[in-house]
This record gives sequence, C-alpha cells and structure tokens, in this order.
Amino acid sequence: MNAATKADVYRAIADPTRRAILDRLRAGGAPVNALAADFAQTRPAISKHLRVLKQARLVKEQRIGRERVYRLEPLPLQQVVGWLEGYRAMWQTNLDNLKRHLEKK
Repeated sequence: MNAATKADVYRAIADPTRRAILDRLRAGGAPVNALAADFAQTRPAISKHLRVLKQARLVKEQRIGRERVYRLEPLPLQQVVGWLEGYRAMWQTNLDNLKRHLEKK
C-alpha cells in the first residue's frame, strides 16, 4: 500500500459521517439510496462520502441493475489498528507506572 493510499484511509475515517457509513456497512452491503435514507444529509453528499471511502479502498461498489451497492472492505483498516496498538502499549505502560507509584504511597 503506497503512502497516498495510507493517507486516504486516515482522511476517510476522520469524518464522522464516513465512520457512520462504515458502521452501517458492517451489517452488509447497501444501495446508495438506502444509505442516504439513514442520514440527514442529501444523497449527493452521501455519494461524495462514498467516493472518498471508495478511493481509500474501504468500500467496494457493485452495480446491480440500475443500483450501486456498496460493501465494506475492512482490510485497509488493519493499518489503523497497527498504528493504534503502539499507543495502546504506551498507555498501558503509563497506567502501570502510575498504579505502581500510587500503591507506594
């Protein structure tokens, strides 16, 4: 995965609407109209969000008749998990150190 694609994943999940779309797609694929119905935003706005998610390779689009159905592609999120794990380890160490310090008093 190149640097631009990695940056796209982080940019894509930075937006709360796009995260909500990803959460919605965890339950299974959905046509754009069904996705748009779940949000207060317009259909064109949701389509723009889906375009960003597609560019980041977080969703795949499939044409079925006249509809476009979107499905979650979670693999690119693994890089985010890897990045977060470094922070989880740091926080766990800090909390362990704090606990030891407080128990000494």
